[in-house]
Amino acid sequence: MSPIYEPRRTAVLLIDPYNDFLSEGGRIWPRLAAMAGEVGLLDHLRSVVGSAREAGVRVVFVPHRRWEPDDYATWAHPNPTQLGIMERHSFARGTWGGEFHPDFLPQAGDIVIQEHWAQSGFANTDLDFQLKQHGITHVVLVGLLANTCIESTGRFAMELGYHVTLVRDATAAFEPAMMHAAHDLNGPTYAHAITTTDGLTAAFEGAHA
Repeated sequence: MSPIYEPRRTAVLLIDPYNDFLSEGGRIWPRLAAMAGEVGLLDHLRSVVGSAREAGVRVVFVPHRRWEPDDYATWAHPNPTQLGIMERHSFARGTWGGEFHPDFLPQAGDIVIQEHWAQSGFANTDLDFQLKQHGITHVVLVGLLANTCIESTGRFAMELGYHVTLVRDATAAFEPAMMHAAHDLNGPTYAHAITTTDGLTAAFEGAHA
């Protein structure tokens, strides 16, 4: 049985919709392009966000830290992703790559959360506070990457007591094995629902009707 998403209690968490991830010419796009094309990522993200707004479901932007010079350089334990960011300057503040994709810009009523330093959108940010202040109980995770920020944010949400939904074709990763792990191996250990864009938008339309 599909979950029922009450619009005023549901939020779509749009994670890291940066040009570096989603646009031709982005620093990370070449590593994602094949998988993004296979799942129809951009069209499905447009569908999820558009359907959410039509149904009155809140859209919450959950952005990664935008790189600045000397970020992580003095940290005791930067993780492998952060070390990579130090080298390639992903999502650099003040650059095109560090801007949101033009199809995914905040609109009136959306919430933009404080930038997360690592992989969880909850750790060291105001995400939990904002969700609670807006009465959110159900979160739907879309964006990037399936096996890192999506998974870390989803696990944290479950630990905090939220109902968690993953959307198989509104996310991507670098390799098919990573997608398999995210949705078939790891996802079922914490997510309450794992669906597709079509399934989710139908549920939103049903809740809105």
